Amino acid sequence: MKPTLVILAAGMASRYGGMKQVEGFGPNGETIMDYSIFDAIKAGFGKVVFIIREDFAESFKANFEPKLAGKIETAYVYQKLESFVGNRQIPADRSKPWGTAHALLCCKDVLKEPFAVINADDFYGKDGFAKAADFINTRVSDTLYALIGYSLINTLSENGSVSRGVCNIDAEGNLVGIDERTKIYSKDSEIVYEEDDKTTVLPASTKVSMNFYCFGSSFIPLAERLFEEFLENEINVPKSEFFIPKTADKFIQQKLGSIEVIGTDAKWFGVTYKEDAPGVKESITKLVNDGEYPASLWG
Repeated sequence: MKPTLVILAAGMASRYGGMKQVEGFGPNGETIMDYSIFDAIKAGFGKVVFIIREDFAESFKANFEPKLAGKIETAYVYQKLESFVGNRQIPADRSKPWGTAHALLCCKDVLKEPFAVINADDFYGKDGFAKAADFINTRVSDTLYALIGYSLINTLSENGSVSRGVCNIDAEGNLVGIDERTKIYSKDSEIVYEEDDKTTVLPASTKVSMNFYCFGSSFIPLAERLFEEFLENEINVPKSEFFIPKTADKFIQQKLGSIEVIGTDAKWFGVTYKEDAPGVKESITKLVNDGEYPASLWG
């Protein structure tokens, strides 16, 4: 069976101020997702599952179905607040989705196999998909997951500091934990992060998480169990979210298995704020001009 790719595209895009998941960045209006799916198909993925909001499903499908028909199997999942909450009362002040791990849990009926998961608005590069497909085809299991780790230097922004999850890796190459560093930037030909008015140098090759995980089929039952715990403790906290990294962390802490960190030298870029858009368009134009991608992605 060919690997499955899950794309998290249900985010509200509040910081960006628009539906960035379907904004065109390529020469023919291609979205960042188009490039991810193109790379995934080349790497041998056979199915893509889109997690979206039901209120923009029609326009979303109209955009993707014509170009993907016959190239890769597609499935659509809607992340809804009421999914998997049982008989519990959802607080009136809760408008935010429950988070990325809840989004994956909403895929329970369409995901029975191992899968990779990515963000809709991040450009990951073809090497990341090749490594993810290889891992899922050859080594993934209920007790072995993977994280595609990007070199820190390939994830920086020219527009200021970035927040990154710095991977803490053991001697076997497995993830021990992720340290969230909220202010990383280049300074005098070094990369540093700021914390408590102190700056610390980070090597350029430091592996960071860009939320590109490969999970075994045991992940969905794990997420279901942990979401129950999350609701017991945090249902009344309006901004609390049930995130994939926290679920992965529990997988390690509870000694349910290991998460291998697979390094890639691919260049990552993404869109967090509107100011990022011109740089992304420029990067994609350069890749097309260099022959990495066809000018018209889907022909």
